[in-house]
Amino acid sequence: MYPLCKKAFDLLLAVVVCFCILWILLPCILILWCTGEHEIWYFQKRVGYKNKRFNIFKFATMLKNSPNMGTGSLTTRGDPRVLPFGRFLRKTKINELPQIFNVMNGSMSMVGPRPQMEDDFYRYPQHVQEKIYDSVPGITGIGSVIFRDEEEYLSAPGVDPIAFYTEKIAPYKGEVELWYLANKSLWVDIKLIVLTAWVIIVPRSQAPFRWFKNLPPKPEWMD
Repeated sequence: MYPLCKKAFDLLLAVVVCFCILWILLPCILILWCTGEHEIWYFQKRVGYKNKRFNIFKFATMLKNSPNMGTGSLTTRGDPRVLPFGRFLRKTKINELPQIFNVMNGSMSMVGPRPQMEDDFYRYPQHVQEKIYDSVPGITGIGSVIFRDEEEYLSAPGVDPIAFYTEKIAPYKGEVELWYLANKSLWVDIKLIVLTAWVIIVPRSQAPFRWFKNLPPKPEWMD
């Protein structure tokens, strides 16, 4: 029953959201067309349901050659590869809004494990790689909420972003995504959508740990 309800919920919400955000999308399209490298859309290969690859829709916020520059798939605070208007889009998460089209074509859900690029997917422990995409990946999810400001951790003084992500962030993010698989329901999805809006305003909010008491224990480095 839940999978059918979730599909209906996703489609209905996606259509409603699409109409509601047109007033945001259209000005962004015009600004991107007139600035930076004049690129509007960025289609990026991600790991999706049952580990199949698909193209994710995003607004173009970085230099086209970014995957082959600097820290590759990882973005740090003040990353020079991010274009000026792209900084605003990333900070507000508006750059993720075009993924509503992925929800409409069925490759994504409104809520689920965040789809990763291959490099980052293989940074998950093996047991996470085997299970994480037993659920359709989402625009938002528990991993996205908890790591709303992931760039802050990767930009700390003396931190090697790639090593820190691989050794610290990926293992814990993988565990909370597996928590979602074990606890998913429409009520959990609705709470995660509300939390997504909240952490945009308060990035380091502890609300996820208050709302979901049985989350994997938060590691000390997150305090």
